[in-house]
Amino acid sequence: MRSIKSVYKIGHGPSSSHTVGPYNAARLLARRFPEAEGWRVTLYGSLAHTGEGHGTEKAILAGLPGAEVVFDRKARDLPHPNTMRFEALRGGEVAASVRVFSIGGGSIRVEGEESEDEKELYPQKNFTEMLSLCRREGISLTHFIKRMEGPTLKPVLQEAWRAMQEAVERGLAAEGTLPGGLELSRKAKLLYEKRCYNESADVTMNRLIAAYAYAVSEESASENIVVTAPTCGSCGVIPGIMYYMRHDRGFPDEEILDALAVAALVGNVIRTNASISGAECGCQAEIGSACSMAAAGLAALYKLNLDQIEYAAEIAMEHNLGLTCDPIGGLVQIPCIERNAVAAMRAMSSVNLSRFLFETRKISFDEVVATMYQTGKDMDERYRETSHGGLAQIYRAKTR
Repeated sequence: MRSIKSVYKIGHGPSSSHTVGPYNAARLLARRFPEAEGWRVTLYGSLAHTGEGHGTEKAILAGLPGAEVVFDRKARDLPHPNTMRFEALRGGEVAASVRVFSIGGGSIRVEGEESEDEKELYPQKNFTEMLSLCRREGISLTHFIKRMEGPTLKPVLQEAWRAMQEAVERGLAAEGTLPGGLELSRKAKLLYEKRCYNESADVTMNRLIAAYAYAVSEESASENIVVTAPTCGSCGVIPGIMYYMRHDRGFPDEEILDALAVAALVGNVIRTNASISGAECGCQAEIGSACSMAAAGLAALYKLNLDQIEYAAEIAMEHNLGLTCDPIGGLVQIPCIERNAVAAMRAMSSVNLSRFLFETRKISFDEVVATMYQTGKDMDERYRETSHGGLAQIYRAKTR
């Protein structure tokens, strides 16, 4: 299993697969073929169907200025739902042709190559094996992660945490309408400031967590800087929880960093044994993964035991199974932004359940991850980030 350092990537929203990944691919190819006089980039699958709404062309042009970007919406039987072909042009001819896959969370894979992100670091292949080692040696997940990753992990987590907090704070201060044509108003500031009369502590907690999650998701929708956690489409869940725990509950930054490490380990297991790509497995792979990661990180922050951490992650994923990815207009706005807030609150509930019921559980985290992957593979293509079905289709029909 590869390093958890690549789980958190800092980049422009609104989609890690559709903006961060394509931008990284464009920059990589520009470095490889500096002699190219021009570029033609063809997008296939989900990138072709929803790339216009997600800003994929803009991301590619930021990496390859002047490139011709083609949306091929007819190709089938692709090796990956997020496939790109980069053609380096010289003297009017194709000098080189490379296929690249945007595999989720901003990571890319060049066909026939192993990326830096995919080099093996952990000999364990799943969460069960990691927990077994921790129990055998009497160590925490945090201790295990630090042993495996070494001293280079902390600066990565610090940078990710800094960017997460900045995204929350920018989003809370911003007002107006999100770009893209849906005329969707920003809501984070309203949620943050609008206290109900005689508001209970639980209502305040949920309102603030939701406000923080909205803030980051709205920043992503505005194509501003966010952190993939594990994707841009689900980037508000973990910051929503962790910002609340740091700034409203007073947990120190060092403990937040440890919680982010545990969350990233869970995300690492999911992307290794299933997927974090909405184009591959629906929104269960994005929001479900983020919810599971946030629950595990929060359970670790509370110093719960290994069984409780695993159960929190399992509950969070299990109750997102089958969640479709059907963004209206191909934009990461409806239902995506609200979904981040709901998932953040669900992560909190998952931890609360795990505190008391962990000894009764029947399903392992690895089993629910396998179930999510199988469910995603069985899911109709219309519900995997193509905007061809579900809410996107019904909304389109209504506005015609």
